[in-house]
Amino acid sequence: MYTESLVKLGKVRSEIRELFEYGNKRKAEIGADKVFDFSIGNPSVPAPKSVDAAIEDLVLNFDSVALHGYTSAQGDAGVRETIADYTNKRFGTTITADHIYMTCGAAASLTIVLNAVLQKDDECIVFTPYFPEYGVFLERTGGKLVAVQSEDKTFQIDMNRFEAAITDKTKAVIINSPNNPSGVVYTEDTIQKMSALLKKKEEEYGHPIFVITDEPYRELVYDNTKVPYIINYYDNTFVCYSYSKSLSLPGERIGYIVVSPAMIDEEDAYAAVCGSARALGYVCASSMYQRVVQKCIDQTADISIYKRNRDLLYNALTDMGYECVYPDGAFYLFVKAMEEDSQKFCEEAKKHELLLVPADSFGTPGYVRVSYCVQTEQIENALPEFKALAESYQK
Repeated sequence: MYTESLVKLGKVRSEIRELFEYGNKRKAEIGADKVFDFSIGNPSVPAPKSVDAAIEDLVLNFDSVALHGYTSAQGDAGVRETIADYTNKRFGTTITADHIYMTCGAAASLTIVLNAVLQKDDECIVFTPYFPEYGVFLERTGGKLVAVQSEDKTFQIDMNRFEAAITDKTKAVIINSPNNPSGVVYTEDTIQKMSALLKKKEEEYGHPIFVITDEPYRELVYDNTKVPYIINYYDNTFVCYSYSKSLSLPGERIGYIVVSPAMIDEEDAYAAVCGSARALGYVCASSMYQRVVQKCIDQTADISIYKRNRDLLYNALTDMGYECVYPDGAFYLFVKAMEEDSQKFCEEAKKHELLLVPADSFGTPGYVRVSYCVQTEQIENALPEFKALAESYQK
């Protein structure tokens, strides 16, 4: 009666959501302060005061009908122009308002772009570890996810494995940097090599290969780490951005797509984005929050809190004997499980009320993700349990 694949998808939450719901249940049973939930990437740092001020100003002083009414399908022209001007000033690009499509967050951006460029049996390359929902998004396009194992230890792109994975069916590559779940930022050298390889393969196969950048964590970087803006390195690029993490607005679902001005047939590329959004019903993102982000275009939440959490957790866990990937960005710590089966390791962690996400669904068995976008006090209180968990294996 109903679409079987979607019924199945609707009945089974993602592993992260399942763990999050388990955590809520345990908190109700034994108290929230006794459960150390590191499962979900929900910002713990409040939105900057400028966001509250922008909302107040809009509600009090902006025309109410316009504030809560429809914008153009692709977003308010003034908002898109502000974003274009800011991006050009920051990255030296030549983007205009007509290269930007406002969306309901990064998930909408990704699904719009994937449906705009992929057809049945087209291949899309992702690099491990990768956000599991990519597979869900790709399945609905009829395309095929091709996972390429990243370099050991560094988790940069392994160029030999990457080149071996590219075929005449390769239509797109998803880049997520800073990465969820590893926190790794792709270096400029990595991006340059990736771009050169893709240009060579485009010439070899005689068709474009699109890079789709998933960038909700772009602003969450530490120690002056540079995140290359890929439009400046590779012409056939779509940027999928979200304010969920940078402004701590995950529940407001606001972001945008940028179509590179140098894209092949860029007018048709933008039209394909508009048409895909129309077909999916993703038109006219939140009118009020379009204007909120316009007013807060150069603001971020207090990223220093995440850096403090990273340093505390990374240093403590490595001292305890855990093997961790050093994260330059995002708010996740990627930790090697202390046994081969990361699912079993996470079950052992539950005995200490530590809720960790096994990375099998991220394409990297043997690791777990620890989300440190939590109150610093939670990390401090959890450290004895992490130590006890490590000691149970070391014995």
